[in-house]
Amino acid sequence: MTPYARRGVHGQTVETLARRVLSGEIPEGATLDLAALQHELDVSLTALRESLKVLAAKGMVDARQKRGTFVRARADWNLLDADVLRWQFAGGTDSGTDRALLHNLGEVRGIIEPAAVRLAAARRTDADLDALEAALAAMGEQEGGAAHAVEADLAFHRALLAATHNELLERMEMVIESGLAHRDEIVHSSPHGEDPVPSHRAVLDAVRDQDQAAAERAMRDLLDQAVRDLDRAHGTRPAIDEGTANR
Repeated sequence: MTPYARRGVHGQTVETLARRVLSGEIPEGATLDLAALQHELDVSLTALRESLKVLAAKGMVDARQKRGTFVRARADWNLLDADVLRWQFAGGTDSGTDRALLHNLGEVRGIIEPAAVRLAAARRTDADLDALEAALAAMGEQEGGAAHAVEADLAFHRALLAATHNELLERMEMVIESGLAHRDEIVHSSPHGEDPVPSHRAVLDAVRDQDQAAAERAMRDLLDQAVRDLDRAHGTRPAIDEGTANR
């Protein structure tokens, strides 16, 4: 999905408003002063309303007669939407909110990926194995820096979900990738992370062998390593967890 910031004035307006709402700068329940926002952002009223429609579709704002346009309660927001996740991570890497979100996404992935890899081991095709091998090979390349490492990791986990041949699980990439990309940016910019290739190789080998139990164990080990990497990157002592990671 192309980030809204790459779609001209409309996209930039969406991004600005979304981040203000998500950060609490515009709090839940607040009524928006459209005239003031129009002047501040230097956009037409039509452009502003079109941008607010995007946020309305994600459950973040609504409009009522007499009340106007207002921020809905956080419980109404579509927090699993890929853009909403990305906007939340755009605030930085050191905030408590950021770490809490990474932790929550790690728990979600700890539930999804071990189960998904069992299906992948049972259902993978030669084409799936080729995609996983290509991603793993790219992961082992030293050139390209952190950005290349992030994309290779995303490609591997994307290919794993595709190998389940379950279209609903495949769609989970929209949730997983936002957190994974952000986590990878932190870890791959730090000198303290472990080499990710061996843990990913273990997953791939088990999937190739169609050993579901081994694939699940390898995935849980990979997720545990991811927790350690993130803790080291944040300068905290790695915690012992039960596979709730984000990689």
